[in-house]
Amino acid sequence: MNKETDSSSANEQDGNSEHTDVSGDAPAEKVQAEAAVEIEVRDTLESIEASQWNALNDDGNPFLRYEFLFGLEKTECLGEHNGWYPRYFFLWENGTVGKSLLAGVATYVKTNSYGEFVFDWAWAEAYQRHNLDYYPKLVASVPFTPATGRRLLVRADQDYKKTALLLSNGVQQFCQSQQFSSMHWLFITEQETDLLSPLNTSPNSNYLRRIDCQYHWKNANYESFDAFLAQCTAKRRKTIRRERRYVTDAQITLTNRLGNTLSEEEWAWVHKLYQSTFDRKWGNPSLTLAFFKRMGETFGNNILIVFAYNPFTESPDIPVACSIMFIGTKTLYGRFWGCREEHHCLHFEACYYQGIEYCIEHGIQTFEPGAQGEHKITRGFEPTITRSAHYIAHPQFRQAIGDFLAEETPHIEQRCKGLSNLLPFRSDVEI
Repeated sequence: MNKETDSSSANEQDGNSEHTDVSGDAPAEKVQAEAAVEIEVRDTLESIEASQWNALNDDGNPFLRYEFLFGLEKTECLGEHNGWYPRYFFLWENGTVGKSLLAGVATYVKTNSYGEFVFDWAWAEAYQRHNLDYYPKLVASVPFTPATGRRLLVRADQDYKKTALLLSNGVQQFCQSQQFSSMHWLFITEQETDLLSPLNTSPNSNYLRRIDCQYHWKNANYESFDAFLAQCTAKRRKTIRRERRYVTDAQITLTNRLGNTLSEEEWAWVHKLYQSTFDRKWGNPSLTLAFFKRMGETFGNNILIVFAYNPFTESPDIPVACSIMFIGTKTLYGRFWGCREEHHCLHFEACYYQGIEYCIEHGIQTFEPGAQGEHKITRGFEPTITRSAHYIAHPQFRQAIGDFLAEETPHIEQRCKGLSNLLPFRSDVEI
């Protein structure tokens, strides 16, 4: 990993950092009259004030907050064991009263493609077949979190487009200077897609666009869960009610708790249940018990835990399952699920229906329950396009991947549109 440690050393508190002058070609007198602007790259958020970083994130996305990102750092969720190495970019203004943070972006040097949910394994294999290195690469993403949100964070009092372009150009220059194979902006907003890859340019002159499909629930200002069901066909209403009844008939009780109300013992249950999914299926869990406990302490009012209890189990006070969700200003994000007992439809109840009820009760407009899962559609989750943008340094591979994406995109668009026919809503109701 020698390619990622070339940055010049600041003091120990600041960690490794690298500065890039981005003042541009402005006349010398203008530069002298105005505060200087520079981009700095660091491998930690440690010496950044939380309030400075959080001032860049005004859309209520919990995963871009300092508490979440720095929590991943401090609790050994990142590093050599899973191939995530932080590289934070800061756009500073050097004023007469000190440095002011104008914009920032969290990126990561990656030595694999795990935990990204934008699947580029075929690209990596193609590089390998030609004896070329695809890794390390650079990604702007939230580790292990396939949730759409801004990656280019800009303070509200700044010109967004101008500042974001300045910062993104600095990121690309860094990618090129470190000789990374590529730069990937994952789960970005439509605004960022248009900024990074304008449609009026040649597809090979900028970032390549890619889309995929997730399933999101939209709150049509429902007054209750029954009001939501009233918009569904009779068949789907019956099915959803039956699925919920399976849980109540089994006398499983569910309790919603905010993270800041959990004890250390309860967080240990949460982590053990989270681990259970990986034990049963594949891979290794990246989030540590220390991470969950830290989230409870520093970020607990942004976490919703749904516990499920079975009164007939040997230890009825210990949950048999839980779902873990993160609460944003406008969106609820379903992230993890785990269980130690199988109960029919309990997954649907804890991960979907409890989330829908929470959104209705608290006026949250969107519920993103995570990646994949076409079974979500018949339960009211609409097929929704997600976006990414990719800079490929190698000219020939850039052309080949561009050609692949040109073929892939219309198929995904058609699939996403076709899946909408599976939605449960009545044809005489406009949602």
